[in-house]
Amino acid sequence: MRHLRRLRIVAGLVLLIAVSSTQVTANTPFITLASTTSTEQSGLFRHIVPQFTARTGIEVRVVAVGTGQAFAIGRRGDTDALLVHHRAGEDEFVAEGYGTERRDVMYNDFVLVGPRADPAGVAESRSIKDALARIAESDSAFVSRGDDSGTHRKELQMWGIADVDPAGPWYRQLGSGMGPTLNIAAAMDAYVLTDRATWLSFRNRQDLIILFEGDESLFNPYGSIPLNPGRFEWVKADLVQQWHEWLIGEEGQTAIAEYHIDGEPPFFPMSERAQIAEEFR
Repeated sequence: MRHLRRLRIVAGLVLLIAVSSTQVTANTPFITLASTTSTEQSGLFRHIVPQFTARTGIEVRVVAVGTGQAFAIGRRGDTDALLVHHRAGEDEFVAEGYGTERRDVMYNDFVLVGPRADPAGVAESRSIKDALARIAESDSAFVSRGDDSGTHRKELQMWGIADVDPAGPWYRQLGSGMGPTLNIAAAMDAYVLTDRATWLSFRNRQDLIILFEGDESLFNPYGSIPLNPGRFEWVKADLVQQWHEWLIGEEGQTAIAEYHIDGEPPFFPMSERAQIAEEFR
């Protein structure tokens, strides 16, 4: 029953990314990866997964959801591994015995975008705390993913830092992914917090621009977590470990570093953190 249930979920949710020169057949070994909409919508998997498949012969089938949903899928044992971006949630997931370990893979940052006219004066802000306070005080339109994703969790954390309870007609929770949320923000001339990778790949910007960035608290790390085969005996532990080690190894880190959108890197490999992190200080 567990296997049938898992197959139904995979069939309904999986976005197959492993398209490369490697010949994929019905007998090709594969793993299922629950990951974020930001990694999928940015096109990262279309770049790195074929390289992994060519090296190992293992196909990666990606379930692209918000981080909160990825944790839920993992707690049911309906995936083999996670690649997500909410550090506290990742540590809790491993501590509870659902995953074997959590390893740094890559990072980028969150940015606050909004209408070019900037009615709240966000561009003049000294910190993300100041920026969000300006939006709330001016009752300027703000749209939230509202979907328990890593981005939504970060946004709620930032409202807490700003000592603001986001409520009222100016604040709209959508319950949608980052791309649809940006589309609504563009249509409404609203402010929105987004990860940089999705912003770089987003084409329907209309009058939206980045108005605030660079705050140290907007640092956004991504972690890889293999599921625990001691808890879920059907997890493909050997195959997953190859993926996990490849991601954090030289080949995976190089593949991440090589991926650009319009000349800009949407993600930085953690192997370069010491050098790049200076930009966040």
